[in-house]
Amino acid sequence: MKVLVANLGSTSFKYRLFDLSDERQLARGGIDRIGQPQSQCFVEIGGHRAEDTRNVPDHAAAVRLCLEHLMHPEWGCLKSVDEVQGIGFKAVFAGKLSGIRIVDDELLTAMENLSDIAPAHNPPYAKAMRQLRQAFPQIPLVAALETAFHETIPAENRAYAIPWQWQEEYGIQRWGFHGASHRYIGQRIATLLGRDDLRVISCHLGGSNSLCALKGGVSQANTLGMSPQTGLPHNNRVGDFDPFALPVLMRATGKSLPELLVDLANRSGLLGISGLSGDVRDLEQAAATGNARADLALKVFTQSIKQYLGAYLAVLGGADVIVFTGGIGENSIRVRQDSLSGLEWAGIKLDPTLNATVKGEVKLSAADSAVQIWTVPTNEEIVVARQTAEALRQS
Repeated sequence: MKVLVANLGSTSFKYRLFDLSDERQLARGGIDRIGQPQSQCFVEIGGHRAEDTRNVPDHAAAVRLCLEHLMHPEWGCLKSVDEVQGIGFKAVFAGKLSGIRIVDDELLTAMENLSDIAPAHNPPYAKAMRQLRQAFPQIPLVAALETAFHETIPAENRAYAIPWQWQEEYGIQRWGFHGASHRYIGQRIATLLGRDDLRVISCHLGGSNSLCALKGGVSQANTLGMSPQTGLPHNNRVGDFDPFALPVLMRATGKSLPELLVDLANRSGLLGISGLSGDVRDLEQAAATGNARADLALKVFTQSIKQYLGAYLAVLGGADVIVFTGGIGENSIRVRQDSLSGLEWAGIKLDPTLNATVKGEVKLSAADSAVQIWTVPTNEEIVVARQTAEALRQS
């Protein structure tokens, strides 16, 4: 079975094509600046890479171009569109319609109605899925909701202290996100260490961030709550925030609630504190030259990671492994170092030499550390491909 996995943004379409018979990645590619006069396109198939620019008006046209590349007579890997048996999406939020689902009108309506919970994700996904259902009715679409992995979280780790009706009738609870990434990390570290009973704290740190407490590969807690704006600070999203500050801000700024929510979702996080950038690489460079607000943004970020690490040590009754993944988790020496500093009392000791040179799947804990520390590049796409194939087999 060949499955195309799509990662969508409002003006972007990135994809990977997998052959699930042996989980080989056959191709990868992407199209940026969709809807603009000059969209940038690339595809990699085997050792061949092609790049061009052209007008790609919408996501349906992006998929047509993707299939055109995949079926190229000289270097393509498909002979026919019919070889693509499904398109899988790392969808984010549909409330109570969680799990792995064939895309239908009910799901799309739920995603659209909850766009204010995931404003950066739900609108482009729902719009693109509608376009693709119309343009390619012969290809089933599957949504692998990020919340699905966290359905195992115990009630005491999911419930807010709010009127019970709000949870029961309106679905207000800690849903958890980054499910595909944390699922992959749980499975991969179990394979690397040859154990299926590990207590793991998975640290997914990138443009958006979350920690997940795993026991035997099963989610026990996740820092993201009702929305992807919560938990740790993100590049431009707020993280944890007291909602009772909103009336104060409305009076002080004259802004409406929707306007303040846009600020919290787009102009906050590391960008908001630093006033410079939401990119950790920019902040580390600026902090090294004496920029105090860039340095503070990094300190707020790593202190939040450390606090949640402590909380999840309590949730799990200790940890066997801490795993860093995502663009920041895999690449930032300072973030790993500062997040783990002062945790020696918990048997967590980082080897500074290994931490400074790490690349790929590497253990970087000190020899006398009771808790293993690893970096493991995540692979959300293969998780979504597997889930898509399973959903299609059961449909």
